[in-house]
Amino acid sequence: MSTAEAGTGRTLTTDIPARLDRLPWSRWHWTIVIGLGTVWILDGLEVTVVGNIASRLSEPGSGLDISSGQVTGVAAALYVAGACLGALFWGRLTDRFGRKNLFMITLAVYLAATALTAVSWEAWWFFLFRFLTGFGIGGEYAAINSAIDELIPADYRGRVDLIINGSFWLGAVGGSLLSIVALDTGLLAKDVGWRLTFALGTVLALVILLVRRHVPESPRWLLIHGRDREAEEIVSGIERRVEEERGEPLPAPEGELEIHQRKSVTFLEIARTVFGRYRRRAVLGFSLFIGQAFLYNAITFGFGAILTTFFDVPSGHTGYYFAVIAVGNFCGPLLLGKLFDTVGRRVMISSTYLLSGLLLFGTAWLFDRGSLSAGTLTACWCAVLFFASAGASSAYLTVSEIFPMETRAMSIAFFYALGTAAGGISGPLLFADLTGTGRAGDTVLAFCIGAALMCAAGLVAAFLAVRAERRSLEDIARPLTAVAGRAKAAAQGTRPSRGTPGSPGSGPTAPPAASRP
Repeated sequence: MSTAEAGTGRTLTTDIPARLDRLPWSRWHWTIVIGLGTVWILDGLEVTVVGNIASRLSEPGSGLDISSGQVTGVAAALYVAGACLGALFWGRLTDRFGRKNLFMITLAVYLAATALTAVSWEAWWFFLFRFLTGFGIGGEYAAINSAIDELIPADYRGRVDLIINGSFWLGAVGGSLLSIVALDTGLLAKDVGWRLTFALGTVLALVILLVRRHVPESPRWLLIHGRDREAEEIVSGIERRVEEERGEPLPAPEGELEIHQRKSVTFLEIARTVFGRYRRRAVLGFSLFIGQAFLYNAITFGFGAILTTFFDVPSGHTGYYFAVIAVGNFCGPLLLGKLFDTVGRRVMISSTYLLSGLLLFGTAWLFDRGSLSAGTLTACWCAVLFFASAGASSAYLTVSEIFPMETRAMSIAFFYALGTAAGGISGPLLFADLTGTGRAGDTVLAFCIGAALMCAAGLVAAFLAVRAERRSLEDIARPLTAVAGRAKAAAQGTRPSRGTPGSPGSGPTAPPAASRP
């Protein structure tokens, strides 16, 4: 790296992004996945437990005076509303004060709110802390996805991001099975079991908080905020660990970036960037989020109600069915994730959205004919959500990588909030109302709305998706702090001239090279 004074900031030439992108997969990357990605397991646990215990909470003796519709409708919508507002609030702070500061704070907020949910004694208390739990989770989406994409090498970014976001469904499996135990009155009293499920979420969050302390700040964020010395120390430390693990020197990085360091970016600059320079990408992000948000929030919160209303499945057994579709959901990103890095983003995003939408139309048709049982409906949902889960996870990947570094967290927050507010708040409310009538035709309508939105998003992706596979983040969207007219080899696919021996690729203890005069 080299720097030159320029106005109130500094002009800096660095190869740190290229050094991060050229790293082979290592044990250090697994620590990032575990430290940051496991929070989605908690989110899946939260959402699933609430959906499955709705009927129990509404029964006399539960300790709460609340109806099943209020749990799957009002409480679910408040949770999502909290997540939307939390994403916007914490997203701005994440871009300004750093990824690590915020992903520690947001997890602490989630932990406290979940603990307080467990001791709810009135409906209003339950509603309030469902909102605050969502408020913490919303901040996690912005901080975590930003950090993951900025730390994971370009060759692996797509599959890792999809699998991490898809790990929500591991939590859903746990939540489904946990709800079976919680609803068993032979083991736990009606007013105790559901409280213990939330208490368990608190314990898991505390464990993750302890692990997360060892995850570093994003070197890319440090660079543009005038903390390049810290960025260099972090990257050099990572390189030493990876070289010691592999027992051989790392290849030389290919590409440099010249930036003018700044402390912050204004909202006006963010708006001009997202809706001016990248307005086609903005349409893409909004389309992907609204489609998946309606489908998932409606079905996640309402699947148990469908089973009990139309197939007379006992409330204590809905967790078995949900566990099955949760496994199908996780298998989608797990098995299809690599294709997003090899076949490419455009083909995979559009095809997963379209296939899930078409399969959902087919499910609605079979449901309307009365051809499905609880088991076959679950099988249909497994097929739909296998593709939908990969598509939904790719929405977070997309908005994280197609906008400039300085706006990354805020972009994730903005599209998550708008898309989820449109689909995630209206979805549970509408779905609870439609399934509550007990008429198959109303539920079919809800299915068709979700299917149509997924198909529409798939068509938008077919035309507007960005070919971001295996490209550096700085190549996909040039940083706002990048010096105009100084395109580097990273964008050209060529190797820059290096300094004398002692470059980062020459050995585990090499100092940074002054590669420009």
